Amino acid sequence: MRRKVKNRNMVGPDAKYNSLKVSKFINYVMEGGKKNTAREIVYGAFDVIKEKLKVEDPLETFEAALRNAGPVTEVRSRRIGGANYQVPREVREDRRFMLALRWILDASSSKKGKAMRFKLADELMAAANNEGTAVKKKEDTHRMAESNKAFAHFAW
Repeated sequence: MRRKVKNRNMVGPDAKYNSLKVSKFINYVMEGGKKNTAREIVYGAFDVIKEKLKVEDPLETFEAALRNAGPVTEVRSRRIGGANYQVPREVREDRRFMLALRWILDASSSKKGKAMRFKLADELMAAANNEGTAVKKKEDTHRMAESNKAFAHFAW
């Protein structure tokens, strides 16, 4: 079992929504230390979600997108007796959160032709509806873990 991480950097909640997850998402969107630009992108995406879906709180859509895009199981490579096996493992909660963020951000940044806040809003709305590239990536991960279930006895 992993040892506990003692000195993990604790991120404070963001100013607008008072949410730790949103502040971590802003930090993950940030490139080159430009945090104000990352805030504009994330808050702009939330404003687009608020307009398009006509919801009061876009945080619910954000939370649903993270739930739908986060994988429950994944495969980890393990070397046993000279052969590499893809062993299915359960995903820890913090890793599930970071994988969901990464897949949503990668899916939105790979699209072309629009501003980043619009692409991010589209991907968040698609993930909240169990659609989109990030959810497809999660399903592929689950399918890979399901097909390698025969090697689950190597997980220890």
